[in-house]
Amino acid sequence: MERHPAGPPGRNLPGRALRAVLFAGTRPEIVKLAPVARALSAAGAHTELVATGQHHDHRMAGAFFADLGLAPAQRWTLDGDEAARVGTLLTRALRYFADHRPDVAVVQGDTWTVPLVALAARRHGIPVAHVEAGLRSRNPLSPEECHRTAAADLATVHLAPTEGARANLLREGIPDHAVHLVGNTVCDVLRTSGVAPVPPARRTGILVTAHRSGTVDAPDRLAALVGIVRALADTRAPVTFPLHPRTADRLAATGLATRLDHPRITLLAPQPHRRMLELVAGSALVATDSGGLQEEAGWFGVPAVVLRETTPRPEGVALGQAVLAGLDRDRALAAATALLAPAAQLRIAEMPCPYGDGHAAERIAALLTDHHSTGRLPLREPGPRTPEEAPR
Repeated sequence: MERHPAGPPGRNLPGRALRAVLFAGTRPEIVKLAPVARALSAAGAHTELVATGQHHDHRMAGAFFADLGLAPAQRWTLDGDEAARVGTLLTRALRYFADHRPDVAVVQGDTWTVPLVALAARRHGIPVAHVEAGLRSRNPLSPEECHRTAAADLATVHLAPTEGARANLLREGIPDHAVHLVGNTVCDVLRTSGVAPVPPARRTGILVTAHRSGTVDAPDRLAALVGIVRALADTRAPVTFPLHPRTADRLAATGLATRLDHPRITLLAPQPHRRMLELVAGSALVATDSGGLQEEAGWFGVPAVVLRETTPRPEGVALGQAVLAGLDRDRALAAATALLAPAAQLRIAEMPCPYGDGHAAERIAALLTDHHSTGRLPLREPGPRTPEEAPR
């Protein structure tokens, strides 16, 4: 017999503060949830952060918690291969919600943490707020796309970063009252970072990042990436390439690391958050498979060559601030040439950021605390349908 959790989690009591738990497993989640944690605390909520352990390398997670002034209440450890890590993450999440009864679980983005924590929360009747909801790449081979669409079915409150993301959710049947346009919280981080946009005349070089499984796991695709990096350094500008641990491992395992031994290619270890922002702002061009870097480049007015065939962030592409090139060397070089032209540099530098205004976290905190105080947050079983509401 199925056992149901005892007692309602988010039972609204007059004058009781919202209890919110935020779950961050990777470097982008840490960055993007940091302003939400601060805004919720400033709004009077009892806020707790759980580090789910997807990024276990200190340079990718632990250092970022310290850089952003965050102290997780729990740090989970995930060992073994992907199957073991996924199983452990779901197990830890289910046990967490069996022992803790927050009013809302807050997840961000599209990693494994999002659907697994959301599943566990819903199993225990706890509402889920999804930050950065509604992004869609339309790529059926993308694991992140699967996570995003699963989150749409599991979330209670959908916090969309852009009008396009909001429209995606409404087209998929999410009720209008559950979808809120708030902006992207990465812009909050950038607004308060102290790193200012750099005038085009003072920018130098190309910043490259790559970490996605579709980019670096298959040897032929990794070789194509290396070929693009070399070609950019040969014909366009000096290249700075901070290596994600996953990418460094794949380069070493395939022997392709030696092909990056080039006088105009500088390989770096993962950088502290502020230093990475300085690299983005000071580069003439970014070439990346990272969604977060596309957003950061948009904030600083830096053009981007997107090393993917699709992106869940089409706003920059629509404005001409970013160009999709995949891992095609000729397309990437052509895009870099066009975006490095002085006229393009000036045009993009003057563009408003297409991803937000830097006040998303304040809107999220206001929405969640309002939903809590008005009793709209707890999950409820629906009553009988009227004849008009019955399926046909």
